[in-house]
Formats: sequence, C-alpha cells, structure tokens
Amino acid sequence: MPHGTHPLQTSQSPTQPAQPPPARRSDAGQIRLTPRDITGLQLAAQMYAAPYDLLAAGLGATEDRFRGIVARWRRAGLADSGRFSEGPPWCWATQQGLRHLGYPWTAEPPALSRLARTRAALACRLRLESVETWQKWHAQWRSERQIRADTPRADKSGHVPAAEVIWPTIKGSPRSGESWAVEVEITPEPLASTQATLSGLLAQPYSHILYLCSPATIEVAGHAARQLQPEQAARVTVRPVPSAALIPRAAPI
Repeated sequence: MPHGTHPLQTSQSPTQPAQPPPARRSDAGQIRLTPRDITGLQLAAQMYAAPYDLLAAGLGATEDRFRGIVARWRRAGLADSGRFSEGPPWCWATQQGLRHLGYPWTAEPPALSRLARTRAALACRLRLESVETWQKWHAQWRSERQIRADTPRADKSGHVPAAEVIWPTIKGSPRSGESWAVEVEITPEPLASTQATLSGLLAQPYSHILYLCSPATIEVAGHAARQLQPEQAARVTVRPVPSAALIPRAAPI
C-alpha cells in the first residue's frame, strides 16, 4: 500500500451524479426534407408521376441512392410507388405529400393509358432544363397538371398541351416575354388528328409551338407542319424526343 493512502481511499475521482438524458427534439421521428427531396417531390407531383430512372437522373442521384430516397418519402407518407408495366417503377406524391408542397390536387396513381406520354414529357423537360439558354434566362416549365388546375372551367374546351414554357421578361433575353406550348406525341395518330392538335394550339396566344415526337410519329407531324400557312409554320418546330423519353424494356432500377 503506498505511503499516506487510506485503505478505503482510491486514486479515482468520486462518482459523478448521472446526467439527465438530452431533451427529445420536437421533430424527432419526422423526416427533415432537403432541397433535393423537395425538388424530387415537386417533379413527381407536377408531372402526375415520375419513373424512377428519370427522377433519379433529374436529382443527380445514383440508382441505389434514389431507392433510399423514395423509401424515406414512403415512410414519411409523402409518396407512394409501384410498377405498372415493363420498365422502371413509378413514384407519385400522396395526398399528404401534395398538402406539404402546397398543391390543391387529388392524389392518385398514374393512369396506365398516360404512362408513355407522362414519361416522354418528363424526359423532354429534363433535357430542356439542362440547356444553357434555359438556365441563363430562367425559363419555367408549367406542366399539363398545372395548366389544367389553373384553367377556368369555361376555357377547357381547347387543346391542353403537355406543358408550357414561360420565358420571363428579361432585358437582353432572345425569348423575353415569350410563352411556348410543348406538345409530346408518342403514339401514332392519323394526319387529321395531328393537324387538329396543331390548329388548336396555334389558335391560342402562344409565341411558339414545340412539337416533340417519337420515331413513330415524327414523319406525320412534320408533314402536318409543312401544310400550314407560312405565318403559322413559322411558329412551329417539330423535333424528336430524347431517347430517354421511350419506356425501356428492361428496368434499370
């Protein structure tokens, strides 16, 4: 025993009283949304629904990371998902998710008859939003869902495009103040039907009509555009959709 040390004394400090556990956060157990979460949920909501592969690409997420993102949304009750056909699963906002985003719409799974068009519209949106001119002059995409929600009931008889592109009034912008209609045609239609669609859009006060077509529809659309009067044809551009617009046969996710 060291000199001067009592038999019952040790070199350790006296026992400290137990500290109370930290206070529980008021938002404990709740998902805290990041800017990427909000962007992804907005895309899925505005487009009615979104396939996993395109939504992951739009968020710059890897396939594995995006599956985890959707799982978090589902656990929080903000989104749902499912597989409806060949190709990747789809994701859409629930009623709770729409309420959090401030949208007054009714939540529902995507209509099977509209999957191809919805996918193509989102692929076209992502391609346009990646263009330098779009970013430089702050163009904005208004989806078909937004257009229909904002259109008075009395004005809904005209053709509703897949989207509108709004170019803000900015000094120096080559598109300042313009509004475009974006039409997406994936399934072949008779020439008369395509002509009627073009006529319906040209009758509205759009500065330009961007008509985006699958390989199966671009020839008919081009023919319909060439038959327009010169002043009308000058307002129409027919282009192919990006390759990502078509539903892949093998699901990448």
